[in-house]
Amino acid sequence: MEPGKLIVFEGVDGTGKSTQIGLLKQYLEKLGKKVVTSFEPTRGEWGMRVRAAAASGQRLSVQEEVECLLRDRREHVERLILPALAEGQWALLDRYYPSMMAYQGATGEDVSEIRRRNEEFAPAPDLAFWLDIPVQEALRRVQSRGQGRDAFEQADFLQAVARIYGAMDMPWWRRIPADGEVQETQALIRREIDACL
Repeated sequence: MEPGKLIVFEGVDGTGKSTQIGLLKQYLEKLGKKVVTSFEPTRGEWGMRVRAAAASGQRLSVQEEVECLLRDRREHVERLILPALAEGQWALLDRYYPSMMAYQGATGEDVSEIRRRNEEFAPAPDLAFWLDIPVQEALRRVQSRGQGRDAFEQADFLQAVARIYGAMDMPWWRRIPADGEVQETQALIRREIDACL
């Protein structure tokens, strides 16, 4: 059995992560791969604490966010990610620990320490795609969907998030310009995927 692959999609809301995950899933399935998709924070107890607070406009303290997200990710790794990889599936994730590095790092937490704490238990991705578009364009897209902004979706904060994403330097990290046509972005992603098939 071929080993599974962990593929992560990162970026601020509005960059098209869900769309690109859906297109990549179709592509991989046509190649005969078994694919599972998921997202973080999950809808589990700890992820929902973070989601509910953000949706209310009142974020948890950064320390509470960090602890909730670590617990949420640990459950996700144990219940879905590791079993999927062990079965030879491709796991496509909408956010993973680089999100935590960027978002909690933008509040002043130590980015390298966040990475260290996650990598104690969370497997590194085979590839992580940072879908990079200007923050104002991302916010415009979110608003065009008719959704209100949550507590994370403030321009100044997202600029800080984007700066951290832009400074990341891991061997599996790939910056993908995502402000063009959907299929152009997908072609860039598939080029990277084809290299690790």
